[in-house]
Amino acid sequence: MIPILSDCAKAAGFELAAPQLEQFRQYADLLVEWNKKMNLTAITEPGEIITKHFIDSLYGLPYLPNGGTLIDVGTGAGFPGIPLKIARPDLSLTLLDSLNKRLTFLNEVIRELALPDVKTVHTRAEEGAVKKSPLREKFDVATSRAVAQLNALAEYCLPYVKVGGVFLAYKGGDVEEECKNAKNAVKTLGGDIRDIVSYTIPTTDITHTLVVIEKIKETADIYPRQQGKISKKPL
Repeated sequence: MIPILSDCAKAAGFELAAPQLEQFRQYADLLVEWNKKMNLTAITEPGEIITKHFIDSLYGLPYLPNGGTLIDVGTGAGFPGIPLKIARPDLSLTLLDSLNKRLTFLNEVIRELALPDVKTVHTRAEEGAVKKSPLREKFDVATSRAVAQLNALAEYCLPYVKVGGVFLAYKGGDVEEECKNAKNAVKTLGGDIRDIVSYTIPTTDITHTLVVIEKIKETADIYPRQQGKISKKPL
């Protein structure tokens, strides 16, 4: 597994040292083992774990500041947060998820991989960044690979980002219409879509997109709204 991961990472433009490659191997083993007792991922074949989870996650690396703070919103099995942390040990990482059993798995990953400066937070995305929350507008970068439409995803994630920081939305291949429909929401929440980066994952024909949203002003106190309003009446 390690040679394939190393080759794929290099093809994508990312160099991983031997200790990092070993951490990824441990992570994959834990993912497959724990997936037998809880539903973490539908992807369990080693090659697909490498490409669809690990390498895909690494495309956010160019946007991470040195020694920066990162929150992965709706992290699930830890993507993209943990791969980014393995590749960039200097990051301070917060993994946020609404399902406690996922966080039990992630805490085991953190322990087994001996990842420093990582914490897990058990809360819903829209509840973690409300007015006066200690997490509100505290992070240089927020990430999410959630399946929500970008206008809803922006309301979940942008309130965590400090002014001058960025929200990285990992999306599928064709997002032009989705980005167009999200412009009002992004602007309302204090953001600006600065880049839309398409990439093809090495050794696959899978094309994904990274939407880079800069936080240019503070988010109004009324956002994020309750989950029902976000989904039924998106900005």
